[in-house]
Amino acid sequence: MESSQGRVLAGLLDAAEDASPVEAVEAVTREVGAALGASDVSFLIVDLSGRALVRLAHVPFDDAGGTRRHGDEVATVQPFDQGPAEQALRTQTVQVTKQAHGWTVLAPVTDRGEAIGLLEMTLPTEPTAQALGEIARTAHALAFVVIANRRHTDLFEWGQRTTPFTLSAEIQRRLLPGSFTCEASAFTLSGWLEPAASIGGDTFDYSLGRDVLHFSVTDAMGHGVSSALTATLGVGSLRNTRRLPAGLVEQADVANAAVAEHAVVRGSYVTAVLGRLDLRTGVCALLNAGHVPPLLVRGGKTQPVRLPGNLPLGMFADAEYQHEEVTLQPGDRLVVVTDGMLERNAAGLDLPAVLPTLRDLHPREAVRALADAVLEVAGPTLADDATLLILDWYGGHERGRLANAGADAERASAALPD
Repeated sequence: MESSQGRVLAGLLDAAEDASPVEAVEAVTREVGAALGASDVSFLIVDLSGRALVRLAHVPFDDAGGTRRHGDEVATVQPFDQGPAEQALRTQTVQVTKQAHGWTVLAPVTDRGEAIGLLEMTLPTEPTAQALGEIARTAHALAFVVIANRRHTDLFEWGQRTTPFTLSAEIQRRLLPGSFTCEASAFTLSGWLEPAASIGGDTFDYSLGRDVLHFSVTDAMGHGVSSALTATLGVGSLRNTRRLPAGLVEQADVANAAVAEHAVVRGSYVTAVLGRLDLRTGVCALLNAGHVPPLLVRGGKTQPVRLPGNLPLGMFADAEYQHEEVTLQPGDRLVVVTDGMLERNAAGLDLPAVLPTLRDLHPREAVRALADAVLEVAGPTLADDATLLILDWYGGHERGRLANAGADAERASAALPD
């Protein structure tokens, strides 16, 4: 006999497929609300700033005109205020609050640690533990609906942009990975880019293989469209050779030649840290091409990772590259940043001293905390992009991941203090 949860999920998927990509989330939230007896239900997506939620779909069940048409969308920004919404995302747990009109439930919409948003609903009575479990699993399923449908429409991207993009920002955005966070059995990774007023050409990237994790952080010379185009050459080349597959030295060699030959502005170059982590052993190969050295947080202390010196990619077409290997230990945190985190306006941030204080934060919250810290000392407008990638190493690649509704609860950040 089909369970009630199975019927909810089946109805959810049918509703998503029957609707157009633009209306899929509204159709799904309506289906969820009807199945769970909610008086209203909303989906809130995380803003691109990482500091707010945006209400994209609000479907009151007592209002026949609740479905919005394409071209009539309304996005309402809800800044983080340390309230239940932010706590739900931070702790990756369902939050329940009593309201005058019923009980409000906030469930994280998350996949592999990527906090996509929240499912918010109002119930007439206090939900049972079983109902909350169903809501959590349904919110996880909603994550897949969003991921699948945002490939076909600009609606979600539009809703996440609370400020207009410049052309250079649009180019840069397309160079970033589809998800900024990835949880796996042996590691958790999260990246962040805090853009300057005039885009500075920063990027980060990663790709997970069966037994290997590839990652990179790059910084193209200059600002604006020319810098974004140089970054495109570098990232495109690195991705192409990575997919052959090729080792770090070959990736650097090919990218160096590509930038040197094809850069729009003569003499342009890209600094980079390239990484290849063996998930079975923890051995991490690293190549530094004229970039800020990576930092390793181990045992409560921060130390730079000493690597062979290499020239930036594209500076000289005949440059040669070397890499070094570092063996990560369970509990290690590897941090790669661009010089925007360290330049003179950000000098008030003692990064090596701050990093150990953030050790208990999930990388998803740690990167945002560091970006906030840079903005506090060098903002509100940065002179250069500030980009960082945090990799937590646990080991145990052979074990399965312990996840519930899209997140590993043991790795989540603690709740914010009242």
